[in-house]
Amino acid sequence: MKIIARDIPPRTVWALEQAGVHPLLARLFAARGVMAKDELDDGLARLLLPDTLRGTREAAVLLADAMAQDKRLCIVADYDCDGATACAVGVRGLRLLGAKHVSYLVPDRVVDGYGLTPPIAERVADSGADMLITVDNGIASVEGVAAAKARGLQVLVTDHHLPGPELPIADVLVNPNQPGCEFESKSIAGVGVMFYVLLALRSELRARGVFDVATQPKLDALLPLVALGTVADVVKLDANNRRLVAQGLRRIRAGAMPAGVAALFKAAGRTASVATTFDFGFALGPRINAAGRLADMTLGIECLLTDDAGRADELARMLDGINRERRDIEGGMRDQALLLAESLFATDGEGIEAPPAAISVFDANFHEGVVGIVASRIKDRFHRPTFVFAASGAPGKEQELKGSGRSIPGFHLRDALDLVAKRHPGVLLRFGGHAMAAGCTVAREHFKTFEQALAQVAGEWLAVAALTRQIETDGPIAREYMRIDLVDTLHREVWGQGFAPPTFSEEVEVVSQRLVGEKHLALKLRHQGQPIDAIWFSHTEPLPPKVKLAFRLDADEWQGVRRLRFLVEGAEF
Repeated sequence: MKIIARDIPPRTVWALEQAGVHPLLARLFAARGVMAKDELDDGLARLLLPDTLRGTREAAVLLADAMAQDKRLCIVADYDCDGATACAVGVRGLRLLGAKHVSYLVPDRVVDGYGLTPPIAERVADSGADMLITVDNGIASVEGVAAAKARGLQVLVTDHHLPGPELPIADVLVNPNQPGCEFESKSIAGVGVMFYVLLALRSELRARGVFDVATQPKLDALLPLVALGTVADVVKLDANNRRLVAQGLRRIRAGAMPAGVAALFKAAGRTASVATTFDFGFALGPRINAAGRLADMTLGIECLLTDDAGRADELARMLDGINRERRDIEGGMRDQALLLAESLFATDGEGIEAPPAAISVFDANFHEGVVGIVASRIKDRFHRPTFVFAASGAPGKEQELKGSGRSIPGFHLRDALDLVAKRHPGVLLRFGGHAMAAGCTVAREHFKTFEQALAQVAGEWLAVAALTRQIETDGPIAREYMRIDLVDTLHREVWGQGFAPPTFSEEVEVVSQRLVGEKHLALKLRHQGQPIDAIWFSHTEPLPPKVKLAFRLDADEWQGVRRLRFLVEGAEF
């Protein structure tokens, strides 16, 4: 592992400080590309305009006409947190704006697979709907959209995923990544796209005289859901996404949130009044995702839709229980996947065993709902693009393997799958995804071919330096900033993918170390001559007396007393 420090432009730091930004924050923001204080303005007025997102105007007209004609609308969701929040935002928002008939349908991960398939389109048509609206899916559903149109449904596709070579023939497409769209935030999540469609619809309804500026419904009540889905989907937090997340957090901290969000905070043992992006990514998001992985995402969506606090608590407790089950399954799978990955190691020129350029593993006992999480864990452990496969649970498809992959910087996973498909026709039955995460289906008999083909592409594309894990940090932290109040200051800001949370690095002296719970390393350190406690979660190997650590600042609370500590992210020695 190599610890490297970000470039921190001194003139930008100075300019931010002169504009009134806290000196530590000025340094952190400058290192993340913020040039001026106005970029930190998270007001709603600074959001990108809906008209710049291609298709929103046409979507607004389509929806407004449908509502005027009292048509039945059905949202087809996805089974992850982005899809669940996008569905809840769509249902709540459309009802808020006056739609009388809004339902939803969410595919089953095992039985239905991903996206708007022809059978899903048939089910929507059979339900009596007049219009089908996709959220967080649909851009690749050429056959599904065609099936819906053949049944007489109007189709509105709202999505954020990369399109394939052929676009579906929907009535309207809203996707920042479709050809010809000039919307600046290409990384907006599916829930954000649906929120923008609702903003455009409200504007259209104003123009039609349904209400005016004074009487129009306030869509900002949806922002806590937009923020949750955005962070949970690990999309890049560009300036527009950071504003959406900041606005959602502000409302949650003030106690203004749907009953289900409040219940999820309670079930996770987190405090909503001091909510952070970490709560979204590591507490609420996983509990909603667990429903889509092991059970039925309807549970997660219903939790986000209900306004009954008692019902919300009941659903949140159910989601918490499913998440505990998910963690148990994941633990066993992770251990087996590690053994399988290590069996692929080969001895390099110096006699050291090293993993292949890409790792693909399969076991007949793996659960397909958890393969993505396990792939992420293996990727983190070995710093290699990783696919984990499980046998399909869909009826009649027992000989198909469904895989989920996670990548490392410098290796575009979907493009790699595309090259594998071209080199080995017939091996990949289906695939799709992004640069850092993707999914695919292969026949069981072709698994070995896929494993070798992906490793070959990785070997060609990845330089030796890219195969060494790097942690980017903000360098040393001055003694004056080692304060509990600054931990709170840092936690209040919006951090996440593409706008990394503050991580510092320095050489420290290890005074003592011991294992806690058999899998965490508790440390007593000397930092700049002063004692400080630290914890390295999920790490058991001892450290030398002097070591360079990458760490985040954290507050540890014991018997009502809060003390500063380091959360160790990595070590270089």
